[in-house]
Amino acid sequence: MMDINRVRSLFPALERPRVFFDNPGGTQAVRHCLEGYQHYLTTCNANHGGEFITSRESDAMVDEARAAAADLLNASRPDEIVFGLNMTSLTYIISRALVRTFEPGEKIAVTRMDHDANISPWVQAAEENGCEVLWVDFDKRSGTLNLDSLLAALDKKPRLLAAGYASNALGTINPIGRVIQMAHAAGALVYVDAVQFAPHGSIDVRALDCDFLVCSAYKFFGPHLGILYGRYDLLEQIPAFRVRPAPALPPGKFETGTAQFEAISALKGTLDYFQWLGSEFGQKDDGLGEGAVSERRRLFVRAMGAIQAYEQTIIAAMLHGLLSMPGVRIYGPADMEDLEGRVPTFSFTVEGWTPRAVARRMDEAGINVWNGNFYALAVTQHLGLEESGGLVRVGPVHYNTLQEVERFLDTLKGMRAESPAA
Repeated sequence: MMDINRVRSLFPALERPRVFFDNPGGTQAVRHCLEGYQHYLTTCNANHGGEFITSRESDAMVDEARAAAADLLNASRPDEIVFGLNMTSLTYIISRALVRTFEPGEKIAVTRMDHDANISPWVQAAEENGCEVLWVDFDKRSGTLNLDSLLAALDKKPRLLAAGYASNALGTINPIGRVIQMAHAAGALVYVDAVQFAPHGSIDVRALDCDFLVCSAYKFFGPHLGILYGRYDLLEQIPAFRVRPAPALPPGKFETGTAQFEAISALKGTLDYFQWLGSEFGQKDDGLGEGAVSERRRLFVRAMGAIQAYEQTIIAAMLHGLLSMPGVRIYGPADMEDLEGRVPTFSFTVEGWTPRAVARRMDEAGINVWNGNFYALAVTQHLGLEESGGLVRVGPVHYNTLQEVERFLDTLKGMRAESPAA
C-alpha cells in the first residue's frame, strides 16, 4: 500500500494550498527532478564532446539517463532513445523525415481520438509529399476507438498508423497491443503517442512490438523534455535533417543542436524517484520472473504497479461522484465495472455552465482544472463541442488524495445548486 503522505512530501509544489487536478497538461515536479537540475548546473555544466572533465561528466550523465529511459520503456538498447524538446517537436522531426521516403499517393492513417501533435505533423507531411490521409473514428457514446473504422482504414494499406495509447481528452486506454498487431498485419508502421498513459502505467515497447513510441517527462513528474523510442533499424534508415558535423547514427542524428543537458539530468532524477517508489511500495510478485530484466526495469514496473493500484481508488471515487451528479455529462469510458479501461483523466460538461465558467469557479475554490480542447481538437470537433467551448477536464495522479476528490465534487455540487453561469 502506497503511503500518500510520504509521496506528497517529495513534491514541493504540493505545499501550496491548492488542488492540482490540471495534471493531464503537466504534472508537478518531484524533488529528485529539481535536484537533477541543480546537480547538473552546479557540477558539470558543459557542452558535449570536450577534452575536459566537466564535458566528460556531462556526457556520462546523458549516457546514464538514456540507459535509464531505455529501461523505463524496455527498449532493446539505449541508442533507441532520442531526447528532444517535447513530444510535438520529436513527432515533427520523425514525420517530416520518414514521410520523405514515402511515394506520392501512399497513405497515412490518423485517429480522431488523438492529441493534435499526433495528427497535424502527419497530415502536413502527407500534404508536402503527396500522400493521402485516412481517418479512424471513435465511438461518441463510449469514447472508445472504433476498431471497425480502424480495420477499414488498414484495408487501404497505409504505410503508417499514428495512434494514441490513452486519450488526453477522454481518458480512454486504447487496446494498443491489438491495434499494433492489426496495423502490422496490414503492413503499416505504428507511431504511438504514450504521453497520457506514461504517468499511469508501465510501458513495454518490446512486448507491444511498436515501431515508435513517444512520451513527455513533464507529464510524469519530471522536466520539460520529450522522449522518443524508435526501433534502431528504422532510426538508422530514416534520413535525418541535421547539420554536417552532427552524428550520422542514431540517436545523435535526430538530436539537433546543443541538448537540454540540465533537463536530461532532471529526467535522470525523476527516474530515480520511480526506482524509490518501486523499492518502497512495489509488489514483489511483479510477474517478471527471476533474472529476466535489469533490477532498474524491475523497480520501474513495480512503481507503476503501485501507482495503478492507488489510482484505481481515485478513478472509482471520481467516476462515481460525476455519474451521480445531475446535469453532469461525462465524455469517455464511464463503466464502474471497467475501471482499468481508463486513466484518471475525466472530461465532462455541466448543464447551464460553460467549461470556462466551471474552470474559473474551480480556481476561486483553489482547484486547478482545464477547459477547452486540450489540443485534442479532433475530439471536440467530432463530439460537436468545439463551438460551445469544449470540455472541462480534471486529472488526478498518484500524489492526489481522496480528500481532494471529495473537495472537487463538493465544489461542483455547490455549483449545480446555483443559478447557471453566463
